[in-house]
Amino acid sequence: MTSSKRRAQIVSSLRTKGAASVRELAETLQVSESTIRRDLDELDRNGELQRTYGGAALSPRSAVPEISFAASAEHDSAEKAAVAERAAALVEDEMVVVLDIGTSTRLIARHLRGRPVTVITNNLAVLDELRDDEAVRLCLLGGVVRRNYLSLVGSLTSTALRQVRADLVFLSCTGVRPDGHVMDDMEVETPVKQAMLESADRVVLVASEAKFPGTGSLRVCSLARVDALVTTAGADPRTLDVCRQAGGKVYIA
Repeated sequence: MTSSKRRAQIVSSLRTKGAASVRELAETLQVSESTIRRDLDELDRNGELQRTYGGAALSPRSAVPEISFAASAEHDSAEKAAVAERAAALVEDEMVVVLDIGTSTRLIARHLRGRPVTVITNNLAVLDELRDDEAVRLCLLGGVVRRNYLSLVGSLTSTALRQVRADLVFLSCTGVRPDGHVMDDMEVETPVKQAMLESADRVVLVASEAKFPGTGSLRVCSLARVDALVTTAGADPRTLDVCRQAGGKVYIA
């Protein structure tokens, strides 16, 4: 078993039980206690759990209830609008584009109206934006409907993404840590986002300044996996330097 798969199982176990000891995890995963301690230390650094004496528990952030799509859309609306407009300018005619869930990607879709592009998405708000636009070829991924956040998630979504090859994916997140880790809050979304990373030639992260450091208990990827970051002027300059040093371009909206 790879370390990434083992750590995913640790997080999954904690989400079921709330907490676990090093010994219990070692017995369940059939590895040494020293291996589990290293895993827990790494997961703690990533914000995916909280180390306790002799074991670990879920990070307190993971218990924060999710706000609705409508409520999220009202937060930092001007910054999100600026990010969306700048991000949409990266799309060329005839491109195939994957749009992640979220309010910023819905706004990107709005800027793509009337253009000869293909949009692939699990974002039901994007569907609402483009359903009547004959210029855009719109492909909706399957999955389980999350009504609160207007998205499709689950194994059907991830499986469909494995059949996709796009030019660009516009990825959303709930936070970007100073060490360059791109984070999300929802366990059901993270595997879909990771599948999106593999579906496109280039990855564009859209994250207004409010996402620095933002929130998030689950690691989606690092900025080294991102080809471009579109943000606003108030984003943490040290984190932007991490992106540049990893080879990514930074666009300030």
